[in-house]
Amino acid sequence: MSIRVLPEEVASQIAAGEVVERPSSVVKELVENAIDAGAHDVRVETRAGGKRSIRVTDDGCGVPAAEVELAFHRHSTSKLTTADDLARITTLGFRGEALASIAAVSRVTFVTRAVDEPVGTLLRLEGGRVITRQESGRPPGTAVTVEDLFFNVPARRKFLRSERTERRHIDGWLTRYALAYPALRFTLAHDGRVVFQSPGNDRLRDVLIAVYGLEVGAAVLEIVPDDQQPVSGIRVTGFVSPPSLHRANRGYITLFVNGRWVQDVRLTYAVIQAYHTLLPSGRYPLAVVMVRLPPEEVDVNVHPAKAEVRFRDSDAVFRAVQKAVRRTLLERSPVPIAARPLAAWPAPSAQWRERRERLTGLKPRPAGEQLRLRGERPDVEAPGRVFTPPAGKLPPLRVVGQLGATYIVAEGPEGMYLIDQHAAHERVLFERLLAEREQAEVASQALLEPVPVELTPEAASLLEEHLDVLGSLGFRVEPFGGMTMLVRALPAIVAETDPARVLEDVAAALSAGNVPLADTVEEAVARQVCKRAAVKAGQILAQEEMEKLVRALEQCASPRTCPHGRPTMIHLSVEQLAREFGR
Repeated sequence: MSIRVLPEEVASQIAAGEVVERPSSVVKELVENAIDAGAHDVRVETRAGGKRSIRVTDDGCGVPAAEVELAFHRHSTSKLTTADDLARITTLGFRGEALASIAAVSRVTFVTRAVDEPVGTLLRLEGGRVITRQESGRPPGTAVTVEDLFFNVPARRKFLRSERTERRHIDGWLTRYALAYPALRFTLAHDGRVVFQSPGNDRLRDVLIAVYGLEVGAAVLEIVPDDQQPVSGIRVTGFVSPPSLHRANRGYITLFVNGRWVQDVRLTYAVIQAYHTLLPSGRYPLAVVMVRLPPEEVDVNVHPAKAEVRFRDSDAVFRAVQKAVRRTLLERSPVPIAARPLAAWPAPSAQWRERRERLTGLKPRPAGEQLRLRGERPDVEAPGRVFTPPAGKLPPLRVVGQLGATYIVAEGPEGMYLIDQHAAHERVLFERLLAEREQAEVASQALLEPVPVELTPEAASLLEEHLDVLGSLGFRVEPFGGMTMLVRALPAIVAETDPARVLEDVAAALSAGNVPLADTVEEAVARQVCKRAAVKAGQILAQEEMEKLVRALEQCASPRTCPHGRPTMIHLSVEQLAREFGR
């Protein structure tokens, strides 16, 4: 078989396969060109999920008339001049392949006008060949219409999915760019109907509201950059969900590096790790994380679709992301608010309020008047002003009593707090145990007589493998032949518990130690030990015991969730209670 050079047309179609995978790939490349051209307003319109047509219009700088045809030559770009520029890429596009690849597998109409030219240029191409060129009147900017995608590559066209699926992929790309560039206005229309529009006001929270809805947009916590900038120049911003807001998969973690959406397993894991002990098992946060660093510290030329990057110091970026997200959660996470009203009664009508005023003589509280809570300091007000506790801390709480031998009822600024006594005690014990371990001062209780415990082969093997870890947490355990372990001492917090049950719990924690949110083996074991030691639901507590537990919870670094991620308390605001009582 002889070797021959492929015709230019075939070579272009092969090259297009790396750049243009589906209609959303076309949208991605054209939107990136618009952003690089300095556009402030980008509009995307599609027909039949992009299979019939895609039109991207922008108000960027446009292309000079003399360079319009050159823009469709392979490897023609205005963003690079030498190979050295690859080490300092500051634009989204740089390879000069997008327009040539798109034109090779579709019918393209390209209309553009440079800012400093009086008239624009219209260029039509089919299968990569120019068929029409003429002058055109239009405002500065560019409009690219791509029709009949893969018309000359039927094998590729038949692998496209349904219109609904292709629209969903387009939605995903455009909303990502709206999040990455909140100062730009993005509009998306499918089959003549506008389905998304970002405000373009440079406020990321407003874009989040447009993408995810008001409830999520209002709840997410802003990542504020650390005032002490690291030597590496890594800057992390964005928004993350509070621990009370989570999803069933990792698909809601969106990462940007220097304005480019990327898929990075390590950075995704850094975000998840920041929620360690704050989320229930199998749940994941919602996050939009922006990483900025010097362009020479990241290589974006490692993936055909530019969806992956390589960092010069990946560990530093990992630590910066994890630290920024964790700091935000510890300092800014609010106490979860009850999602449903206490009763299913409808809101009082205006007529009801008027009748109540006539019968009782009580008038509604004037707007802005402050409601003073009984027993609180003069500077604590509700609902006229929201009480803001110190960063990462709970508000001051006054224990009122116990509900159902399970929940501690407390009064605080802005309303009532229901505290899950088991979850709260877990958190207190967990942080106390880890703090004692850090100082090598874990209280251990020797048993009167060593207790042999029979375990499964897997459990015995796990315990024997981690004897040092167990020792650091107050256990004194040793192999006793076969599948038996001899227990000589237990952590003081579980000294009154059956040793067999404690070891079974520890073995279960060790076997699950590789789950995504498990930070260390020590913490996995500590969580299980504290779960066994904490007070249980149904256990009646004295007033002094409840107050002691609440005071200890107030001193915790992460008081709002138990070590397994369940909330320790919920908040019923004064305003919500007032609505329920028709006030």
